[in-house]
Amino acid sequence: MKPTLSLPVKTIIINILLLSTFGFKAKAQEVITLQKAIDLSLERNLTIKQAQFTEALSEEDLKQSKYNQLPSLNTAPQGAFNFGRNIDPSTNQFTNQRIFALNGNITSQVTLFQGGQLRNQVIQNKILLDANKTSTAKVKNDLVLNVVTTFLQVLTNQDLVIAAQQQIDISKLTLERAQKSFNVGNQTLADLSQAKAQLSTADLNYTNAENQLELSVLTLKQYMEMSPATDIKVEKPDISKLTDIKTIYDPQDVLKTALGVNPDVLLAEIQQKSYEQAIKVAKGNYYPSVVLFGQAGSYFSGAKNVPYNTALTGTFSTIGVVQGTQQPVVTPDFKSSFRANPFFTQLSDNFNQAAGISLQIPIFNRFTARTSVRKAKIQAQNAQVTAQLARNNLSKIIYQAVWDVQAAEKKYQSTTQTYNANKDAFNVIQQRFTVGLVNSLDYNTSLTNLNKSQFDMIEAKYQVIFRSKIIDYYLGNPITL
Repeated sequence: MKPTLSLPVKTIIINILLLSTFGFKAKAQEVITLQKAIDLSLERNLTIKQAQFTEALSEEDLKQSKYNQLPSLNTAPQGAFNFGRNIDPSTNQFTNQRIFALNGNITSQVTLFQGGQLRNQVIQNKILLDANKTSTAKVKNDLVLNVVTTFLQVLTNQDLVIAAQQQIDISKLTLERAQKSFNVGNQTLADLSQAKAQLSTADLNYTNAENQLELSVLTLKQYMEMSPATDIKVEKPDISKLTDIKTIYDPQDVLKTALGVNPDVLLAEIQQKSYEQAIKVAKGNYYPSVVLFGQAGSYFSGAKNVPYNTALTGTFSTIGVVQGTQQPVVTPDFKSSFRANPFFTQLSDNFNQAAGISLQIPIFNRFTARTSVRKAKIQAQNAQVTAQLARNNLSKIIYQAVWDVQAAEKKYQSTTQTYNANKDAFNVIQQRFTVGLVNSLDYNTSLTNLNKSQFDMIEAKYQVIFRSKIIDYYLGNPITL
């Protein structure tokens, strides 16, 4: 017999499971504010990480250019067994025996003068590091602007979805009234069909608005390096509190400030300085180089033997005769024993040193120095033009942004007036339509105008906010809502 659970126990278990499920879903949904979207994007974005890696490489290049001014120190020990006929390094004579030889030296050198190339290279690498830092800042600023743009687009689409749902509700009420009027004979089949068509149009608008909302949310997730499956909720700020939205700017004042903070212009100007410094580096090839060097070394040979025991043999060797008597002159013979000269003794005896200065004077190197200087000058001129193009482009963008924010403000005022007018008109027509004084065509036309004016007003409202934030971006101000 299977055990059964009592009803209260089953109810408790079901409730626990339901609560766990709802709790998991609630926890899984992540609320995203504008600031959080910006922070997550700056923290996770892979393009920023790539820019930071490039910056780190430039920093290592700068360190290495500084290290290049230090003396170098190298050693090259070598050991070998020599067989057959070879040269004994201790006597520099040919021998026919197996010899173990070991030699080594330590060398050090420092560049005293190289046409200023080492110092100029350090300066250029400092400029390149600043350029890469500015490039990283540019990537961050561009990302922040894209995130703000997408975030505002999500908010716009959220409001458009709400407005589309409201139009569906209105269209449903209209269809119900049209159906009732048709049933009692007060409206024709054409009027009923018009009401159904209006509801279908409202459903289509809602579907389109939802699709646009999902697409903008997906784009926002991509900027934050989130999985598309992540459930997020974009928190809508209280737009009604944004009463300090500035729409009147002097484009020349904005441009003057932007030229000092805009990363595109700063990057172009820093790169121009880098290429100008590269000319000095290239000119260093015209000058002689002076290098101070020093060397110390020693060697050991297994064939180097020294006597360690000498004794009389009891025999004599004639070394000459006495003149006149012809009596031989003899000397006792000695026998010596040999052994290998100790390792450290040989290293000490054979220790050698050298120091000197090396001077290298370029006379003719197939015009490589002249070519490098000319190329560096051309690159510097090109960088100068690039910097001016960046300034000109920024000027054009600033003036366009100022005109855009002013136009957006005028459009918002106009769309608001249009919406209020259409709203008042629709309320009147709706009342008259209810009592049969207005036909369905006029009613649907008024409803369509109301829908369009509401959508236009929502988009215009966010356009004003976005255009104003664009100006803040170029002024170097933090973008917040």
